[in-house]
Amino acid sequence: MKSPPETADIPARYETLMVLRCMHQREPMLMLPGEEDGYGTRWTLGGQQVQPGIAQYLMRGNFIVKTGRTEFGAHTLNLTPAGHRLRDNGIRWWSGLNPYEKLKVILFG
Repeated sequence: MKSPPETADIPARYETLMVLRCMHQREPMLMLPGEEDGYGTRWTLGGQQVQPGIAQYLMRGNFIVKTGRTEFGAHTLNLTPAGHRLRDNGIRWWSGLNPYEKLKVILFG
């Protein structure tokens, strides 16, 4: 997450940064495969659902990686070194925005 023009492909930039911040605190994301139940795959973090677009972006970009399974069959996902860099860059980018710019990012992505 550098400057807004370079981050246009990051879905819901504020929410993505919040997900990265939570994961950095050693909280794994859980991927719940759901092909057989008709709902499709779902992702959660700290009990809250993560938007599929955010989770898929992080997986496609190799920012998160599967690190195991829970006893209930959910996959655990943790940050890769690239994910830590994305998080650090995002925090620097966010801290450089003024309040109006932050509000625009929160409301419009």
